[in-house]
Amino acid sequence: MKLFRTLDDVDVKGKRVLLRVDLNVPMDNGHVSDATRLERVVPTITELSDKGGKVILLAHFGRPKGRDEKESLKPVAAALAEVVKRPVGFADDCIGEAAAKATAAMKDGDILCLENTRFHKEEEKNDPAFVAELAKLGDIWVNDAFSAAHRAHASTEGLGHKLPAYAGRTMQAELDALEKTLGTPARPVIAIVGGAKVSTKIDLLENLVTKVDALVIGGGMANTFLHAQGVQIGKSLAEKDLAPTALKILEKAEAANCAIILPVDATVAYHFQANSPSFAYGLDAIPPDSMILDVGPQSTARIHAAIDDAATLVWNGPLGAFEIAPFDRGTMVAAKHAAERTKAKKLISVAGGGDTVAALNQAGVAHDFTYVSTAGGAFLEWMEGKPLPGVEVLKNR
Repeated sequence: MKLFRTLDDVDVKGKRVLLRVDLNVPMDNGHVSDATRLERVVPTITELSDKGGKVILLAHFGRPKGRDEKESLKPVAAALAEVVKRPVGFADDCIGEAAAKATAAMKDGDILCLENTRFHKEEEKNDPAFVAELAKLGDIWVNDAFSAAHRAHASTEGLGHKLPAYAGRTMQAELDALEKTLGTPARPVIAIVGGAKVSTKIDLLENLVTKVDALVIGGGMANTFLHAQGVQIGKSLAEKDLAPTALKILEKAEAANCAIILPVDATVAYHFQANSPSFAYGLDAIPPDSMILDVGPQSTARIHAAIDDAATLVWNGPLGAFEIAPFDRGTMVAAKHAAERTKAKKLISVAGGGDTVAALNQAGVAHDFTYVSTAGGAFLEWMEGKPLPGVEVLKNR
């Protein structure tokens, strides 16, 4: 039995479909500067439209405090029309007379974008009266915004209790990919977790050590673990007060039979700037006035070997200061290696998180991974093992 209700389970012809999408795109001088999120929602919109549904888009934009024209979805709707290659109407509110009139005028196959749901404070409070007002506009609710699924808001969760609820194609693809990595994965499973701070990923690390066979820890957070083990890390970024937490995670990993792969050498420099002279050192010889800014060549070889041994990879966070050369090397090389294994059908690879997506794009391999999630907070909470309200409400019960 399928875990979730999808568009395969409903006939949308003639129905008003409230479709929750993620249109929270970056803007520059009133123009969309990155259309990735718009492109992601095209398959669901076109399928619903082609099948004769009246497609009514619900979305938030920014964090407005009440109505604010600078946070209007109107220019985003215009950009979406270009991406979807169909007219997209616009209503200047998501409830009330403006929304009711615009939806009543729709024909089968029409697409309409309602104004920013967050113009109403009741959206984020999941206010029952506001949910009821939204529900009046539709016959069914489709959630295609995994990136907002960790929020129990009116348009991301509340509507699922008022209307028949289904996962859109983007949501479905995301859930299928996630199920393949930590739900019922092909083993062995390896996780790569990097980034600057342990403090932001304690829950993530504690959950992963119980789910994966090997865990690679990189980035600034690896320095905290090395410090906890007594390694002299010089002036490297580390949360030294979290040494006891790091040791507890290592103990939990050992009890769960999860191999922890920490750096065995490092790329260090004396200045954190692009093309600063860098040197590879063993962990027993880090100069006291230097900083660890990337994994070293021996560590890279160990990560490659771990990827070669794995059937499934889940990745969140870079291995070093990937934004500036030459400290991007560890992340770039590992990403390319994982991509090659994936293309050779020897690895299922799923990655997510803002820095991770940026790093994979920088390496030119994002399209070679099995799945790359653009959902930051929701992807992280899912990896932490937390139930996501916007997903739970879609489950077959």
